[in-house]
Amino acid sequence: MGSLVSTPASDERSDLPNHFKEYFKNFNQKSVIISQKTSTSIQLRLAKGDIQGANTIISDALKDIDKLSLNIAVTGETGSGKSSLVNALRGVGHEEEDAAATGAEETTMEIRSYKHPKFPSVEIWDLPGIGTLNFQPEDYLEKVKFAEYDFFIIVCATRFKKDDIDLAQAIKAMKKNFYFVRTKVDSDLQNEQSTKPNSFDREKVLKKIRDTAQREFHRCDIDAKIFLISSLKLSEFDFPILMDTLLEDLPAEKRHVFTLSLPNITEAAIDKKRDSLKQIVWLEALKAGFLATVPLVGIIQDQDVEKLKKSLHQYQVQLGVDDLSLHSLAKDLKVPVKELQRNLKSPHLFDTEKNQTIGEKLLRSFEIFCSANGGLLATGLYFRRVFYLQYYLLDTVAEDAKVLLKMSYSKN
Repeated sequence: MGSLVSTPASDERSDLPNHFKEYFKNFNQKSVIISQKTSTSIQLRLAKGDIQGANTIISDALKDIDKLSLNIAVTGETGSGKSSLVNALRGVGHEEEDAAATGAEETTMEIRSYKHPKFPSVEIWDLPGIGTLNFQPEDYLEKVKFAEYDFFIIVCATRFKKDDIDLAQAIKAMKKNFYFVRTKVDSDLQNEQSTKPNSFDREKVLKKIRDTAQREFHRCDIDAKIFLISSLKLSEFDFPILMDTLLEDLPAEKRHVFTLSLPNITEAAIDKKRDSLKQIVWLEALKAGFLATVPLVGIIQDQDVEKLKKSLHQYQVQLGVDDLSLHSLAKDLKVPVKELQRNLKSPHLFDTEKNQTIGEKLLRSFEIFCSANGGLLATGLYFRRVFYLQYYLLDTVAEDAKVLLKMSYSKN
């Protein structure tokens, strides 16, 4: 605990560029939420001692992260599962209000947009199939307003056809990204197992589906990867790989909101959300400045408590541990909400025992958290306690999200 009461060296401010650079080394560089250009600009300002200039760049970067929109286009042939994928990306059930309509018939005859229910800056566009009567390949991109989308997901449930290949080539020519997604592979596996129970081999069936598509791509001179998914079983097959690929290909400033919008289908997905939020907290802390010392004792002020309560609620919403998410999960699992809450820690973080104040409880949590995280998170910087307590809240909520994920899997 000695590092908690030590005073930074007098030249610590001159070492700010290295602190900044080293902090972001803790994260996968393809998940960092500020661009290399922005990072370099901040480090240059810090190296010159221009703290205000660095803070201005950080403030602008945080504003961009908050205000930038992300538009995802999903298209493909009739009955390919476009609408099911739209719902999956939004974390919305097929029977919920504002869900994209699904069915065997062509349900998308016009462009429809669906905002993410928690992150409205993420918008999924359900586009008419390229082969429908009013949308032929030659004028398809113009009619669907090609320039408005960050990338295209081309969906197919059987084999990709010439229209799909032509669309991909047109998108590539216009220097935008596209991704081929083969849906309903769970149905393919089930059908194969039913008809060939003795010779059924899951991996061989998946390889055959993948190889068939790749041969068609190569024949048409398309260098593309295919992702095999089931919109009903997101944690299986290639859906997690698809999400990682999309995140890596996005501009840094758009990664944060897309990361938060993704469904909690694996612990790795939850960890990605926590890491993205930690970057936000650290940038906010750096922008706010740091103190020379962080004493073990002191008073947590009322405004700090309110800030922390607000942060806790925000993290619960972002990580799917808020009341609305708990009620929805409880309904799906057919269990009382209280049964879910009994297994969670974050709803009780501000509960106090007799003769204990919230400030005292938070100070104790602060000490324990810093001890478990190598002093002050090994950043070399001494921010106000409120920022480190935000890390503590964030870690607690992330662990709760993993508990809910395990409960969901155990019930299914």
